[in-house]
Amino acid sequence: MIAVNPTDSSAVLAAFGALGVLAVVFAESGLLVVGFFLPGDTLLFPAGVLCASGTDGRAPLELWQVLLCAAVGAVAGGQVGFLIGRHGGRALLARSPGGRLEEAAGRAERLLARYGYGKALVIGRFVPLVRTVLHPAAGALGVPVRPFTLWQVVGGLLWSQSLVLAGYTLGASVPQVDHWLLPLVALVVLLSLLPLAVEVRRERRRRRSPPD
Repeated sequence: MIAVNPTDSSAVLAAFGALGVLAVVFAESGLLVVGFFLPGDTLLFPAGVLCASGTDGRAPLELWQVLLCAAVGAVAGGQVGFLIGRHGGRALLARSPGGRLEEAAGRAERLLARYGYGKALVIGRFVPLVRTVLHPAAGALGVPVRPFTLWQVVGGLLWSQSLVLAGYTLGASVPQVDHWLLPLVALVVLLSLLPLAVEVRRERRRRRSPPD
């Protein structure tokens, strides 16, 4: 029996390849407590790199398989997350150690209120933590099924395919780039956290500003 740490993107890719991408992206796109701790950006980008270069003597992953599995995982996970929110409601979103999920759910709700269904569901895909709770929050808030499905599919495809293709482009352009995967993953994490940092800063400013 293979013991694999699901939070370690390198281990997941080495053990399961494209199917590991499908499973992790599916869980991270809406399974709340489970998906909250799984890699998303930090799995898709390295997967794209390895599609171009391979590593440690192994054959590279097949690009079409990774793209397909990433797309299926993102879209199916988002839809399942919506159904969880629709049937579980706010009580389910509040069940988290230290209230981290509840806090992220609050950000997801503000995103939906500020930008509307379309922009929020697309932008939210690119924001860690929010990405996991956005779809259950949409279900709990009663977002209509048709617009939700349309925009979560658009967001899921843009997020998953762009990260894989960005990694693939880098892997095909820079020789032995797979030797620098850890620094690259750290850079991806920092970049993906920027929208969250901006939102937190805006929220702090809003709280500090005196009411009119």
